[in-house]
Amino acid sequence: MNIFIRNEEEKDYCRVEEITKIAFSYPGRIERGQIGCPFEHWMVHELRKRDGILSLSFVAEVDGIIVGHIICSKAVVRTACESLPVLNFGPLSVLPEYQRKGVGASLINTMIEKAKLLGYGAILFFGRPEYYPQFGFEEAAIFGISDCDGYNYPAFMGMELIPQYLSNVCGGKYYESNIFNDELNREKVKAFDKIFTQTK
Repeated sequence: MNIFIRNEEEKDYCRVEEITKIAFSYPGRIERGQIGCPFEHWMVHELRKRDGILSLSFVAEVDGIIVGHIICSKAVVRTACESLPVLNFGPLSVLPEYQRKGVGASLINTMIEKAKLLGYGAILFFGRPEYYPQFGFEEAAIFGISDCDGYNYPAFMGMELIPQYLSNVCGGKYYESNIFNDELNREKVKAFDKIFTQTK
């Protein structure tokens, strides 16, 4: 299977949001206390307007059809005397029938290489600790960085793109865009999903 990665374009927006909703429409969300409808398609929609980095928004095509997407956004590590810009990435979305076929890996590898070329210093994010170490991600605790509440756990991971970029923020806390706060944005997501569903 030939996978082609390119930057997302405006003409792709609706397709990408549709893929994202499908990719995250898995059983058990409501049972685990998550928002009733998928949250991530709204997240992608909003990131394009604020905090998202469009030069690090990529789609994956197979036979000319978009089957996956990844986007990066602005985040910071804060200490008492410094605020260091870093990247966050996600959502990473791949249609179910194309998962475990290298699409997600191609998107991640492309994103990492482009972020390095653009001069970004580090990536921090929350994800599956059994999956992302293959790309070079490590637990954020290794860098002495915690989440915004002061906690560390395997799902909070990071990678330096510039050697020693995070060396001066030991003890710092990580803050991502408030777009990722599902409690804060619950009603916005529901309203967006009504419009989204009607236009499909």
